[in-house]
Amino acid sequence: MTTTESGFSRFGYVLLALIALGWGFNWPIIKIVLWDVPPLTFRGVCLTLGGIGILLIARVGGHIVTVARRHWLPLLLLSGCNVIAWNVLVVYGVAHMASGRAALLAYTMPLWSMSLSVWLLRESLTPRRIVALGLGMAGVATLLGADIMTFGGHLGGVVLMLGAAFFWGLGVVLLKRCALPVPTVSLTGWMMLVGGIPIALAALALEQGEWRAVGIYPALGLLYNIVVAFMFCYWAWNRIVFMVPVAVSSLSSLITPVVGVLSGMLLLQEQPAWREFVAGALILSAIALALRTPAQPARPAVPEPSNV
Repeated sequence: MTTTESGFSRFGYVLLALIALGWGFNWPIIKIVLWDVPPLTFRGVCLTLGGIGILLIARVGGHIVTVARRHWLPLLLLSGCNVIAWNVLVVYGVAHMASGRAALLAYTMPLWSMSLSVWLLRESLTPRRIVALGLGMAGVATLLGADIMTFGGHLGGVVLMLGAAFFWGLGVVLLKRCALPVPTVSLTGWMMLVGGIPIALAALALEQGEWRAVGIYPALGLLYNIVVAFMFCYWAWNRIVFMVPVAVSSLSSLITPVVGVLSGMLLLQEQPAWREFVAGALILSAIALALRTPAQPARPAVPEPSNV
């Protein structure tokens, strides 16, 4: 496959665009699902069914689906950061604020991942990447500008979303550092299943009294989450993480909150303002700059056998 300066192949760009759409539109959809489905139940169902679905696809596709015993400890660590911490903190955090604003706080992730990658992966922060990070964070700050003075009333949600961003950033770095010799599709399925089962058990213990009939729109949102946001986007994101340095993958993800804000306007009737347009320009500039950064030699990617 043809590869650009950033290390992205054309396939990588397609994955990035689909992730931005899939996860971006999901932020308002999360709020719609929460109308009828309690938070832990929501995430437990999506992760468990999504994980099983991905592993079935891997099996049918001829990929290795077993994980050696010596790799289970790093698998638990990866699942704890990328799945359990991220999903639990996000689903409670988004319930306390507008979906677009929650997405923007979650996508402060590059601040954490780029800092941790210098420490744990010895990746360098080139001047271009620093400028790109500054542009991206300026875009996020612009979108949050009108809400900063009101954060006191949403402090719990802010803390939850920033915690989710930290654990996602740590998880991205650990995914590269651990580099488990498991095909990405199988690794994604196991991470989701390992994280989904304890969340589902917690939902069974804590939320049974909140279970009720689910309306058509929350039900469709639940299906969207299982198939698109979890089965496809989680796999696609893990593939991108293995393709390029952490700085590039993290900065390229900043397109997603732009889509999240716009989709919130579309699905939840939020009104656009000048901040959305200015922030979008800053974030898109950051992505363009990050994707033009020459890639450093990467750690060996997870093997992708087609038939074994």
